[in-house]
Amino acid sequence: MAKDSGPSAPDDGDSRIAPDPFAAVLPAIAALGTISSIATINWAARERATDRMRPKRKAVTALRELETCCLHLCEIFRRFQRNPKLFAGEGAQGGTPLKFGVHGPRVGPDAAKIYQQAINDVASMLVLASQSAFEVMCAVEDGTVEAPEEIFFGFGECQDRLNKLIQNRATLKASVDTGVEVAERLASLVRELKKYRTD
Repeated sequence: MAKDSGPSAPDDGDSRIAPDPFAAVLPAIAALGTISSIATINWAARERATDRMRPKRKAVTALRELETCCLHLCEIFRRFQRNPKLFAGEGAQGGTPLKFGVHGPRVGPDAAKIYQQAINDVASMLVLASQSAFEVMCAVEDGTVEAPEEIFFGFGECQDRLNKLIQNRATLKASVDTGVEVAERLASLVRELKKYRTD
């Protein structure tokens, strides 16, 4: 994933309104939500149908990919923090809750590139998170990962924190700051899950 050094101040003669930062932040939160949904496997006991979808990869691979995804999401949210004007609602609209159409600052070409790179990275992490989380849940259901309930409660706590962002219509800054913390916690929980493989 690309690193950035922060956007340079826009030249008034060469600046544009940036696309809405929530278009980057919300999918990143959704990727975290996909990973935290592993919590539900602990309460969704059902008969296993013989024709159910099976994961294409082994549990060890899915867990490794999921940990990588968490680490990349940590970096994405830190990038949001490093660029508060672009992604964290810095300025007059900083206290505005979840709302499209009020956070688009004027930016120069450097900031526009950072925005587009962030969108690309978030999109790839959303795909990887959904695939890997599904395969990890299959591994739990199939018994190739047998973890204690406490770990699933940890995923549930992350899920609850993300839900509160939506329910409380958190500000961009609060959403980004919570995203960093949840991504770090999820990375730790996935590392714990890796210890309970039975394959």
